[in-house]
Amino acid sequence: MGFIDAEIHSKITGYLLTQDYKEGSPVKTGDLLFKVDPRPFQAVVDQAKAQLNVANAQLEQAQDDVKAAQAEIDRAQAAQLKTELDVKRYTPLVKDGTVSQQEYDDAVQSNLANIASVAAAKGKFDRSKATVDAARAQIEVARGSLQAAQLNLDYTNVKSPVNGIAGIRVANIGDLVGSSQQQVLTTVSQIDPIFVQFPISEQEYLKLRAFFFAREAQQQPGVELILSDGTIYSQKGKIDIVGRQVEVSTGTLRIRAVFQNPGNILRPGQYSRVRAATTIQNNALLLPQRAVEELQGQYQVAVVGSDGKIAFRTVKVGERVGSYWVIEQGITPSDRVVIEGLQDIKTGQQVETNRAALPPLNMNQEPTR
Repeated sequence: MGFIDAEIHSKITGYLLTQDYKEGSPVKTGDLLFKVDPRPFQAVVDQAKAQLNVANAQLEQAQDDVKAAQAEIDRAQAAQLKTELDVKRYTPLVKDGTVSQQEYDDAVQSNLANIASVAAAKGKFDRSKATVDAARAQIEVARGSLQAAQLNLDYTNVKSPVNGIAGIRVANIGDLVGSSQQQVLTTVSQIDPIFVQFPISEQEYLKLRAFFFAREAQQQPGVELILSDGTIYSQKGKIDIVGRQVEVSTGTLRIRAVFQNPGNILRPGQYSRVRAATTIQNNALLLPQRAVEELQGQYQVAVVGSDGKIAFRTVKVGERVGSYWVIEQGITPSDRVVIEGLQDIKTGQQVETNRAALPPLNMNQEPTR
């Protein structure tokens, strides 16, 4: 599987207008893959811009009204201050007859009228200020509508979210897309590096844990990948994740390894086999398989003694590596073992020996039992 497998959907509903990538080709983050017809969404953007312009104009008018109301308050307060001074000045004069009662009453009435004018101007100011607040709120609503409309317009450009390989398209030009969350336009897979997932048995996991995970990360041997044609992939991988549980139905644990993938040779869904070392046996003793005979579950080899006579020995075999057996017990490296002509010899027989040509050791072949 890809390091990232991104299913590409249309976030808005519309008709698919163009395909702007080559299927199976590399793409980068932000590259345009498809384009949905933008005209309905452009119309909504234009409408939202117009509403925002209206709201801005209403705010400017309301702010002008606030300024006018403030000026009216200032004028009313100045007039009221003058009539208030007249009332204070006329109060002692009316008592000694210097100012007539009529003049005094007129000054009092004028002051009361100016007080009412100040109150009216302040009320108008408060209403104008409330209109400003409402206009500002309307601007925020209009901005939100414009942002949402612009976002939908941007979504008409369907872009790649990752670097990777873009797959074969699923949708066709002219299709109505985005009407279902399940509708996939294509898939972009980031495949360098790439994940390889594989199951292992509980026994294999325990061996792997004892040998592999007991080491520091930088000392862990690489995981090898055997491709479907039997070749060994050139890059070695590293175990990345061990599954949290053993599947009850299969008795296996899922492992994930990461492989570098220059040239994008590996692809998601590709079949391969994985192998990893679970033991290292130094100075192992190997014998060609044809030198080992099996009889009723026991293995034996023919050894030529120092006197030139044949003796059969029982040996304990380990794993097979290529065309060889690993011999764990029964002989030593100094023993001479018969490889050819086993069917023509018997115990105690005197023989003459020649050095045999050994078959090549194929270390790329998997060890087996």
